[in-house]
Amino acid sequence: MDISFWVRGLILGFSIAAPVGPIGILCIRRTLAEGRTVGVVSGLGAATADLVYGILTGFGLTLVSSLLVGQQFWFRLIGGFFLLYLGVSTFLSRPAAQAAQVTPRSGRLAGAYFSTFLLTLSNPMTILSFAAVFAGMGLGAARGSYLDAGLLVLGVFVGSAAWWLLLSSGVSLLRSRVNHLVLTWVNRLAGGVLVVFGILALAGLVSLG
Repeated sequence: MDISFWVRGLILGFSIAAPVGPIGILCIRRTLAEGRTVGVVSGLGAATADLVYGILTGFGLTLVSSLLVGQQFWFRLIGGFFLLYLGVSTFLSRPAAQAAQVTPRSGRLAGAYFSTFLLTLSNPMTILSFAAVFAGMGLGAARGSYLDAGLLVLGVFVGSAAWWLLLSSGVSLLRSRVNHLVLTWVNRLAGGVLVVFGILALAGLVSLG
């Protein structure tokens, strides 16, 4: 067992999660509008999807990964329309007159988790990013035991989850200073950005058709 695999997976998971994309925008908006817990749970959904792709890459499940990449047209189609839906609904949503102080309901948390999990999973090109980085760092099941591969993918999940925890915690510190007008514009800006990401995802289908 080589603990360095866990450390490298930790760095890898954090680095892949850190760039702000549609999931990051969604988590920021949810943290401001619904609180830190909803933001963190949303991030954990994305971290779980990263874990799935990390497992496929780390354990060398080439058959499954090839199948996912081969069906990327349909994944992007579904993901693109899902982004458009989230964007429009976010743009049109009205912030609550007062920030909720109670613990979010389990149904809301489940919805926050699975929406980001499915949205992240709908982009099978993520697995190519993992494969490229794994190869560049000399990682993967082919270069070590399955225990090392397990430490690697566990590190990926922890690193990704750590980023979402830091992001949501940082944004939540500003939540008490955000008024109704600011939240309204946050909704509009976040919704507009998500719509743009959705349009770009659908536009990319032209090259796959």
